[in-house]
Amino acid sequence: MRKKLENKIWYADYYRTTDDYDFVLSHFIRDFFFQHRLRFMIVFRKAQSAKNKFTKLIYNFLLYRMSRKYGIEIKSMTKIGKGFCMIHPYNITVSPIAVIGDNVTMMKGSTVGINANAAPTIGNCVYIGLNSVVMGGIVVGDDVLIAPNTTVNVDVPSNSIVVGSPCKIIPKENPTKHYIWKKL
Repeated sequence: MRKKLENKIWYADYYRTTDDYDFVLSHFIRDFFFQHRLRFMIVFRKAQSAKNKFTKLIYNFLLYRMSRKYGIEIKSMTKIGKGFCMIHPYNITVSPIAVIGDNVTMMKGSTVGINANAAPTIGNCVYIGLNSVVMGGIVVGDDVLIAPNTTVNVDVPSNSIVVGSPCKIIPKENPTKHYIWKKL
């Protein structure tokens, strides 16, 4: 069963969220009903992949309801890579025109927003800390740690830590080693 699921993009989100590599249906059902972050991402992925207009409308309606309930504002047209994980997912906002890479972790209160009709492009293995804001037409490289309460409005090179407001960029090799787990 796991071999069939490994090609599904929602399974990558499920694995990073729950650490349940050996898919067990009873665990999945439990996690689906008791973890709204997992439920949101599965409905999000289904809304993205729906071919039928009516099915897409139903999934988008479910996303809308969940976004009002939990404050997760991510539209189905947002480009998010596999292995996306939200920790304490309340008040998370992502622009519909933002591009997010693989193995990205976002914490509570984080925002990826528009500034002058341009949205960020976020690389792979990026950790966005609690109440952080990433905005504008910037590029955040791969393997970047954005510290809590940081405002990022400039390009960030790969292998960096970003702290403060205004942001300060500190080069560091493998900064997300202890922050992003279960990489795909």
